[in-house]
Amino acid sequence: MIGGFMGVGSPHRLIDALVAAGVRDLTVIANDTCRPNEGIGKLVAARAVRHVIASHIGLNPETQAQMIAGEIEVELVPQGTLAERIRAAGMGLGGVLTPTGVGTRIAEGKEVLTIDGKAFLLEKPLRADFALIAAHEADYVGNLTYSMTAHNFNPVMALAATTVIAEPGLIVPVGAIPPDGVKTPGVLVDHLLERAH
Repeated sequence: MIGGFMGVGSPHRLIDALVAAGVRDLTVIANDTCRPNEGIGKLVAARAVRHVIASHIGLNPETQAQMIAGEIEVELVPQGTLAERIRAAGMGLGGVLTPTGVGTRIAEGKEVLTIDGKAFLLEKPLRADFALIAAHEADYVGNLTYSMTAHNFNPVMALAATTVIAEPGLIVPVGAIPPDGVKTPGVLVDHLLERAH
């Protein structure tokens, strides 16, 4: 999983490191694939991504070109459903029920349940081996805060991955972040990228 919303809240230094390492065949769960050579778009341009699960491909013609050529598999998931599937994994739920997609191609091959006369799709949780997320600030034990649209996916992704790697803009002493300002507790964060020089 890679956090962010059109690049805001994406871990740009971690993405650059993946490109530099020459990784291949990634399955990326994200809101979007950003723009060419920005954010997740850098991974797409480097042909590091085999499968994308996202709510849209962003403003990225490279993703579209690779999708049409059959070089990358794109699984589009409605944005609310995507966030809820990630949250369901983090909360240990068996899935989420949503009316979104009932009666469309999205429903093909999925279980449809009727509750109080209304049809719902059962959407399975999305878990990941890694969550790569950016944070506004972190303290030395990994408590995180977010800024702007980074609040959308980064906190739930931190719940739904085996290993969480956070890239904060600032690292502050323990206690500098007020308890009610912590959006992701440090117990969820496995690795903290040190500040850029």
